[in-house]
Amino acid sequence: MAVYLSRSEADTLVWAENYAKTLRAGDVVLLGGEMGAGKTVIAKGIAKGLGIREEVTSPTYAYINAYSDRLFHFDCYRIADAGHALALGFADYFEAGGICLVEWSENIAEILPPHCKRVDIVKRGEEEREIGF
Repeated sequence: MAVYLSRSEADTLVWAENYAKTLRAGDVVLLGGEMGAGKTVIAKGIAKGLGIREEVTSPTYAYINAYSDRLFHFDCYRIADAGHALALGFADYFEAGGICLVEWSENIAEILPPHCKRVDIVKRGEEEREIGF
C-alpha cells in the first residue's frame, strides 16, 4: 500500500483528483477512516477528477448519492447488515458501470464485489492526513 501525506484539505482534494485518473468504470473504492477524517473530501476530489460538476455532499441520510450516473457515493454507517443493504438495492450499483465509493464498508462486507480498492485516511494533526492507497 502506498502512502501520501496531505498537509491540508486543499492538498487532499488535489490528491483525490489525481487518484480519480487511475479509476475505471466498475471500480469499487472502499473509503476508510474515522468520522471527520476526510472521506467526503476524497469523494469531492474524485468527482472533480472525473469531470463531475455537481456538488458532492455526504450521503449520510440518503445512503447513496449518484452523480451523472458515473459516480455513486455510499455511506453505510447506518446500515445494520448486508440484508438491509440488499433491500435498498446497493448491489445493483456495483453492476451499473460507474465508480462506487463506499464509506463504512465493513457494514456491507458480505455483498461487496471481489477486488475492491481501498483508500484509508488517518488524521495526523488538525489539517494533516495520511492517505493509504
